[in-house]
Amino acid sequence: MTAPFPPPLSEVRQALDDIRARGFAVLPAAALAELAQARGEDFARLEEGWNDLPPDGYLRDGGRYRSRRHSCFVVEGDEVRQAPHRAHWQSLDYNALHGGMLRMFEPIAPETVAAPAWSSLLRGLGRWCSALKGDRPWYVEAHQFRIDTTDGIGRPTPEGAHRDGVDFVAVILVARHAVKGGETRVFQADGPDGQRFTLLQPWSLLFLDDARMIHESTPIQPADDAGGYRDTLVLTYRAGGFQGDD
Repeated sequence: MTAPFPPPLSEVRQALDDIRARGFAVLPAAALAELAQARGEDFARLEEGWNDLPPDGYLRDGGRYRSRRHSCFVVEGDEVRQAPHRAHWQSLDYNALHGGMLRMFEPIAPETVAAPAWSSLLRGLGRWCSALKGDRPWYVEAHQFRIDTTDGIGRPTPEGAHRDGVDFVAVILVARHAVKGGETRVFQADGPDGQRFTLLQPWSLLFLDDARMIHESTPIQPADDAGGYRDTLVLTYRAGGFQGDD
């Protein structure tokens, strides 16, 4: 099996320039902690929240490989406040498989949201968004995902290569256990350039300008007979309101 391609890592001080130049940046875990003004052990305390994710009952491919929770937040300057629980909605323009559906998932557990690292993370990424597009409230949808190999294969992005219909997307690898695959691929939305790499380090970050970049993750397979899983946190930042409000 071919060795995974390493990600093109940025340091915090150069990441915004990289996003402006190429539409995305990848941070190692230590740099994400620096951005969020948190410690690695603070992030590690959030990981227990991925062990209690309900199955995703909306998968149109009939799979049983995805579990998730979803909650919404508003980040305005240094303030992070949780919005009333709501369904997740995307248009068919951005999600040909699940677009047009109101998908009501269970909310992220209160103890996860109350952890200091949670608000620090949303706040730090919100500062990036404002640096790139100007100060404003950011409407954030947070998705906890576990993709497992129950079906022999797990699909992190069953909709294929896509945009999310927001301003920015943050994909954070939380854990990988006994799986192979899960390669990340990012492409210019209006050009030929693209890159492929595999996030292996827990709490490493892929940050995308969603208007400029298309992204996907390839399927995972079990690395041994016991099977495994891949945990991610996906945070989408949108100006003007949540999807479905306009």
